[in-house]
Amino acid sequence: MVLNLVIAAAALFVFIGGLRVMRSGLEAMVDSRLPALLHTLARTPGRGILTGVVITAAVQSSAAITAAAVGLVASGSMAFRDALGIVLGANVGSTVTPQLLTFDLTAAAVVTLFLGTAAWLLGGPRIRPLARALCGFSCIFIAIHALERALQPVAATAWFHGWLQETAGSPWLALVTGCLASGLVQSSTVVTVIAMALAADGALPVDAGIAIVFGANIGTCITSVIASIGQSRPAQQVALAHVLLNVGGALAFLPFLGPYTALMARLAEGAAQQIANAHTVFNLLCTLAVWPVAGPFARLVEWLLPEHGHA
Repeated sequence: MVLNLVIAAAALFVFIGGLRVMRSGLEAMVDSRLPALLHTLARTPGRGILTGVVITAAVQSSAAITAAAVGLVASGSMAFRDALGIVLGANVGSTVTPQLLTFDLTAAAVVTLFLGTAAWLLGGPRIRPLARALCGFSCIFIAIHALERALQPVAATAWFHGWLQETAGSPWLALVTGCLASGLVQSSTVVTVIAMALAADGALPVDAGIAIVFGANIGTCITSVIASIGQSRPAQQVALAHVLLNVGGALAFLPFLGPYTALMARLAEGAAQQIANAHTVFNLLCTLAVWPVAGPFARLVEWLLPEHGHA
């Protein structure tokens, strides 16, 4: 059992490391142009949402993109209302990795790991960012496969079942668990993937896994909040908008957890796929709900955190 826990911890470490390596490679490919891209493309809420979706799907960090938006607003190169679209789109873009992980791409991951490593060692400066991204991508899929295998015996223990029963018996406890875990590891993707792995092993009920995902979306807001500390009021408004969007979405969905879980069961058979779908649909619906009222939502944020206040 101890060996399985060690393997699970190592797999999680490799997963997080792979996610960061892939992200750093993709970021290096766009180099210092990311702020300029965000600033140029996010001129309307619709374009801002599309920009947030695409760039976050590529970089795979809604927290990083939101923090970048906070930085642009703090520097005065972007208005708060322009950044709002990026925040809305970033949440949707963050759902790409959990969806990809529902496919069995382990064999392909081994091939891309070999190619990425060779290109990293032998390639020039221009090819190395792509090589890093390939290596990170491979590590993610290999690690999630190892994590699922390692968690199977752990999930069968009495104490683990007892803890999960407590969590599954209270959606609010599951929500708080997801929030704390996401805040700790600074990634809703990592928490979502763990919930998917546990559900795939039959250790976690799907409804509890979905509630954990709701909480994970709240926990990821801490990055933008930290980034806004000591910044201008508009930058703090971006962070507040991020918090309101994710907290409001979670609180709106949680009372309907049962019907929502039943809907996800109709859309897919596997537990992991159901949780990945729940994550995607949740963020997509939250974004679509706010998009038509982006103006009033922005005014609400400005009213809650007026610009004449002191940062």
